[in-house]
Amino acid sequence: MFYLVCYDIVSDTRRSKVSKLLEAYGFRVQKSVFECVLDEKQFTTVSKYLTRLVNKREDQIRFYPMSAHNRCKVAVMGTQPEFSVDDAAFIV
Repeated sequence: MFYLVCYDIVSDTRRSKVSKLLEAYGFRVQKSVFECVLDEKQFTTVSKYLTRLVNKREDQIRFYPMSAHNRCKVAVMGTQPEFSVDDAAFIV
């Protein structure tokens, strides 16, 4: 499944750890936004690690699942990363 992952992390240390984890599973498209293709097992693993990293009273992470139909409708204004994410052929 393709996810848009967005976060708002208060602490620089926690933010750095969250971004490092997400970089292992997807591509950064903005400072606090990643595009990730995760199967069920990967989603569970990422969620478990993120739960340990974040402060639930201060931080927030959101996973937005996106269908292939909706992904093709994404409009980008400005610079765009030099990659294409395809959940049919994604290698981590």
